[in-house]
Amino acid sequence: MSPSSRADRRGGTAPGKTASRNLSVKLVEVPLNPLAPNAITDLLPIGTIEIRVARWEATRVPAAGTVVLCTGRGEFIEKYAEVASELLARGFAVVAFDWRGQGGSSRLVRDGRKGHVSDFDEFQADLDAIRSAVLEPHCPRPWFALAHSMGGAIAIAHAAGDRCMFDRIVLSTPMVEIYGLAAPRAIRAMASTASRLGLGRLYVPGGSSRSVMMKPFEHNVLTSDPKRYAAFSALVSAAPELAIGAPTQGWLNAAFRYMAEFHDVDFPRRILTPMLVVACGADSVVATRGIERFATRLKNASLIVVPHARHEVLMEQDHFRAQFWAAFDGFVPGSSSVTPPAIAS
Repeated sequence: MSPSSRADRRGGTAPGKTASRNLSVKLVEVPLNPLAPNAITDLLPIGTIEIRVARWEATRVPAAGTVVLCTGRGEFIEKYAEVASELLARGFAVVAFDWRGQGGSSRLVRDGRKGHVSDFDEFQADLDAIRSAVLEPHCPRPWFALAHSMGGAIAIAHAAGDRCMFDRIVLSTPMVEIYGLAAPRAIRAMASTASRLGLGRLYVPGGSSRSVMMKPFEHNVLTSDPKRYAAFSALVSAAPELAIGAPTQGWLNAAFRYMAEFHDVDFPRRILTPMLVVACGADSVVATRGIERFATRLKNASLIVVPHARHEVLMEQDHFRAQFWAAFDGFVPGSSSVTPPAIAS
């Protein structure tokens, strides 16, 4: 596979820095989280790093198109096994990948448990490479994005660029504003100062190498569904190398810079791609009100809020997920309402 020239320009780590390698092309399967069969996996080179990619060909002819899964911070392909199966059942081809710095892709710092990136624009190189090396040669059009949290922020920035590859974008609790920060300006100044002083690779205060998916279910903020949470914990237990811990000061600084762009008055005017924006009423990771404000400023967007659902609506209880899929089926052309059974309890 040959990534685009733009990806080559953006694809390396900073001069004098060495990315650690945590590469694993093989997908991990556990009984609680079965994978759709016939996945085609690869490691895609982008400059000095590689990202892990999986794709599934559509099971129907003609295909309804291709859905690209853009995961959130700290996530990896296997976590979206159920979602991939549901998209295949709807007639789509599916592409999933691990962002640089997480999952089975190259890490950007020596301690691979740190969630680090110095500039979110680096993630756009990952999307460019997916387009040129995966979508264009292998995947039927139209192309759609299903993007969650951090992946949603990256998809938003991509849509505001010159050449959006997607015909439509579905955003699941996009990271446009972080929830519940008591002093956001002070926290942003701290992250910025740490980065300028060369301390950007330190964990955020209180952060550790422990994955959020290894917390006791009662203390998690991601989902109220115990069986799906148990599946994710089982994945991390089976393949701890796929997980990362807390973000670094550099990641936080880069995230604040990225989100600041979204609040510019002129930013939404640059987005012409139709969007479905899904927020969750009980989200305590990203700010639902911030998502609502952003969505109302977009030219061509629909907004729904799923009451009482936590941050990861795609990993939530079935009655929450049903609301998401009803909105998805109504928004994405060609989507069938036929879904496979929910995962076993």
